[in-house]
Amino acid sequence: MSPADPFGRTDKLDDAVLEAVVTRLEARGKHPLFAGMLAEYLDLMRIDTARSVLDLGCGTGVASRALLRRTAFAGSVTGIDLSPYLARVADRLAKEEGFAGRVAFRAGDTRSLDLPSGGFDAVVAHTLISHVDDPLAVIKEAARIVRPGGLVGIFDGDYASITFGHPDEAQAKAADEAIINAVITSPRVMRQMPRLLRAAGLTLVASRSYVLAEIGKADFWLSAIAGLRRLIPAAGTMSEDAANALADALLKASDEGVFFGASNYYSYVAKRAQGPA
Repeated sequence: MSPADPFGRTDKLDDAVLEAVVTRLEARGKHPLFAGMLAEYLDLMRIDTARSVLDLGCGTGVASRALLRRTAFAGSVTGIDLSPYLARVADRLAKEEGFAGRVAFRAGDTRSLDLPSGGFDAVVAHTLISHVDDPLAVIKEAARIVRPGGLVGIFDGDYASITFGHPDEAQAKAADEAIINAVITSPRVMRQMPRLLRAAGLTLVASRSYVLAEIGKADFWLSAIAGLRRLIPAAGTMSEDAANALADALLKASDEGVFFGASNYYSYVAKRAQGPA
């Protein structure tokens, strides 16, 4: 695991940093653009027909709860996250929405799970893959755990593309690199996904691409900017003072109507072979 990326070592973070993670995950999950991308790949998976779904790297349960809100989905969800803290948050938030009995969250390492092969109709990995140091191991686990003929949905950012505007080009490049190095273990992994899916024995059946860009005013990126104040210093790629100065500059740009922030995102849907009749 990257020594920097806090999202990749959530089992080792203190509560203050974990709360910054919770705030970002929940704010991002509630944003209509992000929620729309999730809904689109769940539709591509025909997820409503699944009786059991595994949510890998569930975090606070954003994908699990989105699935359970779907009126046509009558199945159950199991969520697994590296962090016991986040699994408890996910459980609390699901219960607050009335989903007790239909979803269970627990801690576990998505690279090696104590779950039976073929035990789930569908598997989703929502914003997980960029934060693991061995993406192929996770994808192979997803391929093992989904039933023959079942679908695996993977969604994440192409975080090598993340960028924020700054009046000085050199400082802009340095800030982008500090952010990427701080919070992403595998910033280019979504570009490798077609090869990784094949290596895991899965067949690609659908994909979608997105550019999430805000120009002038920040909205989606506001919670990310707030999170930088804790997450970048926690990763050690920038001092607390420098992180605060960066966040202040980005907020000032938004207030003045000159903000720019963007990243590419991708979703992939792949199928496990049916196997012998």
